Amino acid sequence: MSLIVKKEKTFDPVAAGVHQGVCQSVYDLGTQHNKVFDKYSHQALIIWEIPSERIEIQKDGQTMSLPRVVSKTYTLSFDDRSNFKKDLVSWRGREFTEEEEQGFDISKLVGVNGMLNIIHVSKDGKTYGNLGAILPLYKGISKLEPENPTVVYSMEQGEPPESTPKWIVEKIHSSVEWTQAHNPVQDEHPPYDSGDNPDEGVPF
Repeated sequence: MSLIVKKEKTFDPVAAGVHQGVCQSVYDLGTQHNKVFDKYSHQALIIWEIPSERIEIQKDGQTMSLPRVVSKTYTLSFDDRSNFKKDLVSWRGREFTEEEEQGFDISKLVGVNGMLNIIHVSKDGKTYGNLGAILPLYKGISKLEPENPTVVYSMEQGEPPESTPKWIVEKIHSSVEWTQAHNPVQDEHPPYDSGDNPDEGVPF
């Protein structure tokens, strides 16, 4: 057994400022427990590519240049306090109608472009590039297509695609739905929170 320890490779955060991005993936995370507020809510992860920011990786003996990505986890709620609603309204450039709020398909976000405001945040000696705001695509800018294969994952599909990063798989496996399916003795009716904790044309 090898006892050689290697330092984990780290990357600089995406540059702060406004970048053109395109939604590449939407993952259903199922019902997740918020330890801070001790509540459960249905969450999803949205991932955007930023093609102007590149990263080089080694795969199958070759060096590949890929777009950097940013992601954000949302509670799926149209409550006026929810970050999900606030970000979507800012992204599309107008409010949702009551009819739209009754059945919005988040898979429609994949492939949609927008301007992403990246904010640098320092924590525990590290700097992170967090998504601060999403705006509609500026006029006169050509739309981009995702470079990586797109993903729309729902809990009903079972195991997420093989290409799914390990940390996302672990998050899905920690959901109430996954836990109940693989360990039926768990509580079937956790306390549910339907909203976030206070924390050219319409594209979707």
